[in-house]
Amino acid sequence: MNSTHPSPIGDETSDGEISRRRFLQYSAWAFAAVPLSSWTAGCGGGSDPLPQPYLIDPDVRTTLDRMLAFPPTKSPGLTMAQLNQVQLYSTYNYGAWTYGSGLPSAPRYDIMPVGYVPSPTYNRKLLRFFAFTDIHITDKEAPNQLIYLQQYEPTQNNNTSIFSPVMMCTTQVLDAAIQTVNVLHRRNPFDFGISLGDTCNNTSYNELRWYLDVIDGKVIHPSSGANIGADSIDYQKPYQAVGLDPSISWYQALGNHDHFYIGSFPVDADPTMGLRQSYVAGTVWNVGDVLKPNICNFPRMIDMEELKAPPPMLYGGVFNGASPYGTVMYTGPVTDSAYAAGAPKVAADPGRRSLLRKEWVQEFFNTTTGPKGHGFNLVDPALNTDGFACYSFVPNSKIPLKIIVLDDTQSEYDGSTDIHGHGYLDATRWAWLQKELAQGQANNQLMIIAAHCPIGVSAVGSETEWWAQTDGIDKKNQNAVGLTDLVRTLWNTPNLLMWIAGHRHLNVVKAFKPFDPPGAPEQAFWQVETSSLRDWPQQFRTFDIYLNSDYTISIVTTNVDPSVAEGTPAAASRKYAIAVQQIVQNNVNLNNPNLKTKNLGCGSNTLPTMDPSRIQTDQDIAAAYDATIQFVDMTQPRFPLPVPVNGSCNGQLFKQLSPQMMAVLKTLFPPAT
Repeated sequence: MNSTHPSPIGDETSDGEISRRRFLQYSAWAFAAVPLSSWTAGCGGGSDPLPQPYLIDPDVRTTLDRMLAFPPTKSPGLTMAQLNQVQLYSTYNYGAWTYGSGLPSAPRYDIMPVGYVPSPTYNRKLLRFFAFTDIHITDKEAPNQLIYLQQYEPTQNNNTSIFSPVMMCTTQVLDAAIQTVNVLHRRNPFDFGISLGDTCNNTSYNELRWYLDVIDGKVIHPSSGANIGADSIDYQKPYQAVGLDPSISWYQALGNHDHFYIGSFPVDADPTMGLRQSYVAGTVWNVGDVLKPNICNFPRMIDMEELKAPPPMLYGGVFNGASPYGTVMYTGPVTDSAYAAGAPKVAADPGRRSLLRKEWVQEFFNTTTGPKGHGFNLVDPALNTDGFACYSFVPNSKIPLKIIVLDDTQSEYDGSTDIHGHGYLDATRWAWLQKELAQGQANNQLMIIAAHCPIGVSAVGSETEWWAQTDGIDKKNQNAVGLTDLVRTLWNTPNLLMWIAGHRHLNVVKAFKPFDPPGAPEQAFWQVETSSLRDWPQQFRTFDIYLNSDYTISIVTTNVDPSVAEGTPAAASRKYAIAVQQIVQNNVNLNNPNLKTKNLGCGSNTLPTMDPSRIQTDQDIAAAYDATIQFVDMTQPRFPLPVPVNGSCNGQLFKQLSPQMMAVLKTLFPPAT
């Protein structure tokens, strides 16, 4: 399938629905996962059929076979401040793509013993699972968004988190990803799936229900309030989600967007702001320029106090569901003549209410897919207060491998006013993690940590680094462990295979190898980040864990593009995601400086390096290229494939085991004879 031009969503058929011919073409394999009765109306005469599904292209492949290819830039073209002019995308041929070469799985020996010569075959597959993350299901008509700041505030023109046209179709993209998983599962079954957080964009009940209902295979009404355009605009129309194959168990981690306002601020930190009320209000919220530079450069010069800053106060805007291009309305200064009569009105919707952390967790017990609670049923009852969201599970009782699901997002009660996107463990979570690691080591279990925030890759001051603020924060609410001590604890857990994460919307593989002092090879571990299903490249990952014939471990990790059928909202979202990348040109090969320390100009805070696992200097030279981080940049000669922009990363990651663990596995799985 090729796409030659981005067009209004639903241009394949006159009414915007998937065509009858396409429905019949795909129904044979689609019905294998979902009962026929769920897609048809009752037997009464004259009853209308339920909404039809948006079925995917059945030619499902991974990035090992083929990758999406498109020109990296367009000139002349739109500026970043013109990102909202979606109706002009086709004028500049933004979003056009084709298929290019596949991306090989690169063997990585970074953490293996010096001189290791690989020659093993696979002895046994231990585990197969998939992970998706940062879906950001969005209520695009919510009255308290910050959409307008993307074009209004020059320092935020590249901030596609607060506005991107992909916000129109987040539920449909998830539905396409789920269908893609189902096809892969029929070919080679998964042991389980896991979502690494940021399921919601803005903590709303309706966003979370859309997410859960897509996975459960229910009818989705992807609009809110007055449901404008629900009878005529594709991305607003109700549709039947296909649902996850019921034989797949799936688990959930917590992300910062799942319990903070737009992933950034505690909803109830300052009741005078009226933030909680703004979710269910019947008028568009007006706020200060929360993203403008301010005097205190911590971090990235963003502060919650700016929400109630002095004028100009601004209306953040909402999507106009009657527009096929998702035109944004109700934006600009409150002093504009258009608002002389007062704040613009919208249809209030109680379903938009913001969930407390404990309410968010509890909603996972209200699903039809399994297991019950999706992992949160495994939370230690003694800790199950106020939304504690850490647990562990063993996918296969015959395989000594456990998954440690860690909530490493910030606390609602830390007292800081900065963006709450940092990695963080309070004392309870840190004690719990240490206990889980120690028990896994003592029980001779291999381990994988699944968390939302990665470690050692985010620059200090980027809002996503490991939190180290102390000014104005009481000791109880400061981070319970510094990054250096955390990494050393992980190094001292030889059975740890890897840390998997989302959050940064990047596909990155990084090696954590002790260097000071040098440790035994088995102390090293991998970190694998997965990109967002929302922004380019809109991918998820599969993981295949093998025990090799020499009793090392191979982790084979592969990116997957959700399959989409032309003319569907998910296909339009792909075009928009590509167009946004062409306009904004986000760095998909980001490699941050690793200064020894950095003072951000806020009181006495001098923050430590972002990465204690590599040599630190007071210059940027050491960070010019960190060989332990793998990105795939097709413009470089070492990757001579005809795909200029991709943002993907496939790999076979080797891990050395301790002599004790090797002996355990030799007993369980003797060498082949």
